[in-house]
Amino acid sequence: MKKLAVFCGSSNGASNVYIEAAKKMGRELAKRNIALVYGGASVGIMGAVADSVLEEGGQVIGVMPRFLDEREISHKNLTELIVVDSMHERKAKMADLADGFIALPGGPGTLEEFFEIFTWAQIGLHQKPIGLLNINHYYDPLVALFNHMTSEQFMHDKYRTMAIVDAEPNGLLDQFNKYVPPTIKTYN
Repeated sequence: MKKLAVFCGSSNGASNVYIEAAKKMGRELAKRNIALVYGGASVGIMGAVADSVLEEGGQVIGVMPRFLDEREISHKNLTELIVVDSMHERKAKMADLADGFIALPGGPGTLEEFFEIFTWAQIGLHQKPIGLLNINHYYDPLVALFNHMTSEQFMHDKYRTMAIVDAEPNGLLDQFNKYVPPTIKTYN
């Protein structure tokens, strides 16, 4: 794995635990010589994960829509900043660049990015690992929803387990290295 996309919030969250865990994620990426691909912002846990990769000598590629770059929230010290025309182009570019995807805590935008990548994997558009860094049990409700979807037969178990969940960056990345994608969804 050479590059991982990280989806996460542009705010700090209610507790410093989120910023500290984002920094830990960044340090682990740099330690493993894995480049960070992310939304390109300098704020919130997005900025924290990028800063920590850079502080450890790692590579960081930001993908920022022009309208956000014009608001001056883009990180000015990245290895590379790719400016695109829309949010759709941002997600497509990040998906093309990355060998896997991790969601740290965030809001609706983070979940929207995560679910699009998750759905793309389910229908066979990619076979890359997808994970949730479950900082401070943030994603416990989402994991419960996945279990509910499965028990109500709206999601097959093989797709429920497609989202790798761990509270620690090293555990999540270790599981990524062992990832075997499920078979592609069919309707037969």
